[in-house]
Amino acid sequence: QVQLVESGGGLVQAGGSLRLSCVASTRTFTSYAMGWCRQAPGKDREFVAGITWGGGTTYYRNSVKGRFTISRDNAKNTVYLQMNSLKPEATAIYYCAASTRYSPDSAADFASWGQGTQVAVSS
Repeated sequence: QVQLVESGGGLVQAGGSLRLSCVASTRTFTSYAMGWCRQAPGKDREFVAGITWGGGTTYYRNSVKGRFTISRDNAKNTVYLQMNSLKPEATAIYYCAASTRYSPDSAADFASWGQGTQVAVSS
């Protein structure tokens, strides 16, 4: 298990941008693929973006492709999610997650979770 702490959420108007950060407390950060998932009220948690341990491969849910970018800084044990051109349907709690799988692409693939950070997009 790895401890994860997110930050960077907030309220933004549609079309705006936010950058989420997640710091991992582990000596073996590069052992984990990292990802971001989100959960809107009354809905299941869904995968948003993922990145492999070395950062060489990134992947996204279709609805955010071209607008969201996931990245990681292994020297800082940190993963980021840059969200541009935000839409009201992006409103949710965003969770940082870690997985021992090579390229997790669903919420079920992640074993460690942060506490979440709220993102609200107004129309």
